[in-house]
Amino acid sequence: MKVAFNNFIVLFLLSLFLVTSGFAMGPKVLEGKFYDDFSLYDYKGNLHSLESFTNKRGIVLMFIATQCPVSNAYNDRMAELFSDYKESFSIVGINSNKQEDVDEIESHAEDNNLEFIILKDSNNVVADKFEASFTPEIYVLSNDFELLYHGRIDDSRRKSSVKEMDLRNALNEIMEGKPVSVKETKAFGCSIKRVNK
Repeated sequence: MKVAFNNFIVLFLLSLFLVTSGFAMGPKVLEGKFYDDFSLYDYKGNLHSLESFTNKRGIVLMFIATQCPVSNAYNDRMAELFSDYKESFSIVGINSNKQEDVDEIESHAEDNNLEFIILKDSNNVVADKFEASFTPEIYVLSNDFELLYHGRIDDSRRKSSVKEMDLRNALNEIMEGKPVSVKETKAFGCSIKRVNK
């Protein structure tokens, strides 16, 4: 009876060790997510690969829209982000909404001073690849396409109510050679209107 009890204790402690080790290893499993290269046309008809944006410190992919009121609430902030970080990062917009064509994307960009390249993801292939759901939704990649940050631009649709500038914080840490301290936040906005839904 005593031997059986001792064996039970040993097995219990061993299983507890394995479980807690698993939890300790969990975040490392989530780290190191990489994406494959892709190519899309911009609204001017120029083809761009993800590889073509690897000449700076990293790549900022922003899934955006022309008709989404939440995405449009961020137009000024996206323009400011491009102005402030364009020397250090390749900042690229991606429009995956089925109902928004290239002419609409071009006029929207001109009307809102969005000077960064905006790619048209006609069949939402790239949105599916990244599992993007909202506009706006942000993915910051290293030059070897490792995911460094994913989520929102900041914590409020209303600019005057912003308390956490998550994307700027991440970009500043990358520029300082530091690891991104908050790697993921919850994106919010309008759902991406896919061709297969």
